[in-house]
Amino acid sequence: MAGDTIITLCGNLTSDPELRFTATGTPVANFTVASTPRTFNRSTGEWEDGEALFMRCTIWRQAAENVAESLTRGARVVVQGRLQQRSFQTQDGEKRTVMELTVDEIGPSLRYATTEVTKNAKTAASKVSPDPAGDPWAAADERELVGAGAAGNDAPPF
Repeated sequence: MAGDTIITLCGNLTSDPELRFTATGTPVANFTVASTPRTFNRSTGEWEDGEALFMRCTIWRQAAENVAESLTRGARVVVQGRLQQRSFQTQDGEKRTVMELTVDEIGPSLRYATTEVTKNAKTAASKVSPDPAGDPWAAADERELVGAGAAGNDAPPF
């Protein structure tokens, strides 16, 4: 949305994502990402850790279920979302303010690991066009080749 503060964060999950469901059955997962900046100290010739940032994150719907099934404590992730400030009052009457990230995109970092991606099965509601002609990514053998480079056409396309 316009005016939102969008940030991208790389770091490690501090615990397994916690999946729960709202009263209406909507899945939501919560997790914390720890991100620690590192700088190279030229005088000592060593890397030094900076102050760690712990960002509480929330992700909704199918993505929440995917996160809970795919990621575990210690996993290095890349997260992008909208930074939001939330205020609340404790049981003692103290006012508190926290910063949270409402996650739009998340994935494992491939800097130090490999992964295998499994796509979710499509539901009937997600299919827009069953016609392969309407799908530019349909297999080439399902479409007729036309234009430059088509079989039997040796003339240049200009």
